[in-house]
Amino acid sequence: MMIVWLTFFGIAGSIFGAYWLLVVVPEERDQTALKRRLKGGEPARARQAQSLFKEPEQLSGIPALNALLIRSGRLTTRLQNTIDQSGLRLNLGRFLLISATGAFVAYLTVQLYAHLWWLSLSALVFASLIPLFVVKHFGTRRVRKFEEQFPEAIDLIARSMRAGHAFATGLKMAADELPPPAGIEFRKLYERQNYGAQLGESLKAFADAVPSLDARFFVTAVMTQRETGGNLSEVLDRLAAVMRERFRIRRDVRVRSAHGRITAYILAGMPPVIAVMLMMSNPAQFSVLLTDPLGIRMLQGAVLLQVAGVLIVRKLVDIEY
Repeated sequence: MMIVWLTFFGIAGSIFGAYWLLVVVPEERDQTALKRRLKGGEPARARQAQSLFKEPEQLSGIPALNALLIRSGRLTTRLQNTIDQSGLRLNLGRFLLISATGAFVAYLTVQLYAHLWWLSLSALVFASLIPLFVVKHFGTRRVRKFEEQFPEAIDLIARSMRAGHAFATGLKMAADELPPPAGIEFRKLYERQNYGAQLGESLKAFADAVPSLDARFFVTAVMTQRETGGNLSEVLDRLAAVMRERFRIRRDVRVRSAHGRITAYILAGMPPVIAVMLMMSNPAQFSVLLTDPLGIRMLQGAVLLQVAGVLIVRKLVDIEY
């Protein structure tokens, strides 16, 4: 009983301590700096050191961890880009904290009940990947919503150009009129080229920020028209019509494959749910799988088959269109 309480207080202390260190302390530091500036107590040297250049993006509120993440290079950049594409207000440091906390809690929980190192290690790896799956899920939803709004944005730009406005003015109209996420991305595109960046570089950054095939079609059409000439408004009208047809086909495919996808989710989630229910309802009977050598081998085989089955079923229901 003492081990259970020690584990509980250890997990609770680590969670609240990490929250205080990464959330409360930076907020208190910002509030203190704001009060100092409002009172006029900021040193003159600090005011003179202000620059017109944009400060580098902070990957963590902890200076040491932020410096370590910046030096890590490509991996941290890819993770931060994935978080940015999801639209969540989350930096890389908090994402890693959530992953580490979830992995620690899962490891201790499984080790407390099962006492099997390989099962605890599997739970640790799975729990550490759950935040990444959640971020990618939100990113996929955001991209699909953007693709739903994208034809309307292109029509708006084409209409503004037929009315005599410049292409940049059409981008600003799309940024002002459209809701997020399309409005946000077009706002970034307009501000990049409006503040001096070349149109080609701005469009490339736009295509990188939105991992969508429709966005690449749009960038290719605009850049081709810039190099070869032609009626850009007519090109954008045809591109919007193609995107709407692709979106209609995509919706039709998702409706027709809905039954298969729901079946796949049920089949993939049923074995672990039943295992947890048996462990909670009848621990003595379930403990045979954790103590008997044959039960341990059966449990190992079940985990491997479950992982393989989830991957196969996911491949079957993932229809490309």
